Amino acid sequence: MSNPEKKKTIKTSIGGQAVIEGVMMRGPKVTALSVRMPDQSISTEEWATPDGNKWYKKTPFIRGIFNFIESMTCGYQSLMKAAEKAGLDDDEEPSKFEQKLRDMLGDKFMPFLEGCILLFSLVMALFFFAFLPTTIVNLLNGVITHPLALSALEGLTKIAILIVYLAAISNMSDIKRVFMYHGAEHKTIFCYEHGEELTVENVRKYKRFHPRCGTSFLVIVLLLSILISSLISWDNLWVRVGLKVLCLPVIMSLSYECIKFAGRHDNLFTRILSAPGLWTQRLTTKEPDDSMIEVAIASMKRVIPENPDEALF
Repeated sequence: MSNPEKKKTIKTSIGGQAVIEGVMMRGPKVTALSVRMPDQSISTEEWATPDGNKWYKKTPFIRGIFNFIESMTCGYQSLMKAAEKAGLDDDEEPSKFEQKLRDMLGDKFMPFLEGCILLFSLVMALFFFAFLPTTIVNLLNGVITHPLALSALEGLTKIAILIVYLAAISNMSDIKRVFMYHGAEHKTIFCYEHGEELTVENVRKYKRFHPRCGTSFLVIVLLLSILISSLISWDNLWVRVGLKVLCLPVIMSLSYECIKFAGRHDNLFTRILSAPGLWTQRLTTKEPDDSMIEVAIASMKRVIPENPDEALF
């Protein structure tokens, strides 16, 4: 008797994010969040994925910035929901200041808090990857006179900051578990893309490094920022930092297009393009245990559309 025909490998648009004790998966129509509860059961909730057919989400070189902001917002909301489900907030009493804000803002408190946290995250990212490396290298301006040499050193400083930060937090127990769920998310998506049934045994055998990961996107953003920064003058520190900030939307849009291109093609160029992100995922993903894979599968099953073609990348 002949063997059954092997299912064709696909590339799916379904993506996800690891959260506290869980995984969020985002499909073309449905987004699902599955969390391992304190009693070891799996809680899954779902909601409609925002319409991806808006012109500004489909237009090349424009869609990147809008999709990034939407992904950040969805990711943060999922993270907060997961923390609540996992029981991390059960013993925390709000401070007097927080309670006062809750009373003043009412239903607008959470959107306000989310906006503040996203703004703070952006400011910190700009400080560590735009202002700090430029300030450090600018101290050598005069000792090192060639602009390209200064830019190369600035780029190495950015990369060092990223690697040291990721290596440091990857050793924290709570973050390590999130990175294990990150690995489960990638393995589950790979299993689906290879046409296999979503079981723990099938998912376990796949690799945890995926080219269409948010880590890869951020690494490409970093590398493109290094390239574009090499074109900006070192004559004035504040002008240089300001121009780098103004270039960020362009850099993010180009990075998004690079990820899309690498996700749709498999050749020498795309493998080289994807390599730095895949290397960095050795820090941001860890091998999951079976219970984590179960959570990722539960989330994945909720977002697969009835017509699989709708989830093709």
